[in-house]
Amino acid sequence: MTLPRRLWAAVEPLHAVMYFAPETAAAAKAVGLRGYWMGYFAGRLAPLGPIGPAAATSMLFGFAPAMVARALPDAWSFAAPSDVLDTRLAAVEEALGRVAPDAAELASLLERAADACRFDGRPLAAAWSAVPRPSGVLGRLWLAATILREHRGDGHVLAAVHAGLSGLETTLTHIGDGVIGRDDVQPHRGWSDEDWTQAVDGLRDRGVLDAGGRLTDAGLALRRGVEDDTDRLAAAPVEALGEAGVARVVELAVPLSRAVVDTGLVPVPNPMGVPRP
Repeated sequence: MTLPRRLWAAVEPLHAVMYFAPETAAAAKAVGLRGYWMGYFAGRLAPLGPIGPAAATSMLFGFAPAMVARALPDAWSFAAPSDVLDTRLAAVEEALGRVAPDAAELASLLERAADACRFDGRPLAAAWSAVPRPSGVLGRLWLAATILREHRGDGHVLAAVHAGLSGLETTLTHIGDGVIGRDDVQPHRGWSDEDWTQAVDGLRDRGVLDAGGRLTDAGLALRRGVEDDTDRLAAAPVEALGEAGVARVVELAVPLSRAVVDTGLVPVPNPMGVPRP
């Protein structure tokens, strides 16, 4: 596994508590947001301000436009982005407190990695990088993990678009590689059966998927190219840490990430394809 992927695999579950922890669901409800998905979209996009569905869909990439439009911009009529952000940060710090009582060294290492990120063409990562650092160690850890996650995620979008893939088509290459299953994804991304079939047929016509929906040799090469480009675009934090620094992050983060999964804060399998490290 490449160093950028090792870093991602070790840290991603720490970021992902925002999507699954009961504390974040309670925080969304407390500020007036209605339902899980309104809380998800508002919570993830709050640093960008009261953003609308078109721009949000372009950044989130894998979600059906109609699904995003059911939550935005309505979310901002119930809660201001600043309130969503403040309560979300407090909630994830509380959730991580259940598994990470002492994480000062890891927080500092992740902040060093996040400080090395460049944000050209990376709106989500740029927005999270502008959020003031919380005073608490776990809040700092989560924010740094989130900047790194969105930095890699924005880069993945750039790599996929460069390869000629839409958001749904990119998802289908993950499914075709066996990373996740259709039942794990389609209900959580809002794509209709018609959307799904059309995208599958298009990838078959391009020789990316076979008749059973698995990646062909050409599809495997395409997916490898996207992942390699994603790693290349995620190289700056790794270069800042160095090989020894990445190894130390992995050493510190993996036990916490496993605890996050094992205590149910992040389920595996999940629609994101986040594994237990």
